[in-house]
Amino acid sequence: MTGLVTTTAAGDVATAAQKLHAELDRRGIPVFGTVDHGANARGAGLELPDEVVLIFGDPAVGTHLMQADPTVGVELPLRILIWDDHGTTRVGYRDPRELGATYALGEQAAVLETMAGLLEGLAAVTA
Repeated sequence: MTGLVTTTAAGDVATAAQKLHAELDRRGIPVFGTVDHGANARGAGLELPDEVVLIFGDPAVGTHLMQADPTVGVELPLRILIWDDHGTTRVGYRDPRELGATYALGEQAAVLETMAGLLEGLAAVTA
């Protein structure tokens, strides 16, 4: 994979994370978890700017990929990162279309396109 697709978000990390969570709820996409790296670091006595990962997905979509190649499960569910980059809030995610080059996903290009569109739309909500 070549790296993250990144955008700039309006407001702080907490605001962007709230917008993303609300948009996922609006779309009926389950949020499986939130990892607050910043809070976890501070809890360990370390400094880290705000950084949150939302973990989410639709089993009706991701399952098709895992049926084609079970090992793609290590990449799922989807994740989106929101972080403070020296005062600028950024949103990043991996382009799921790149999974086709790493895993035997055969005829799953449409599923990967759907996932890419979802992530792009979610990132746009934070602008």
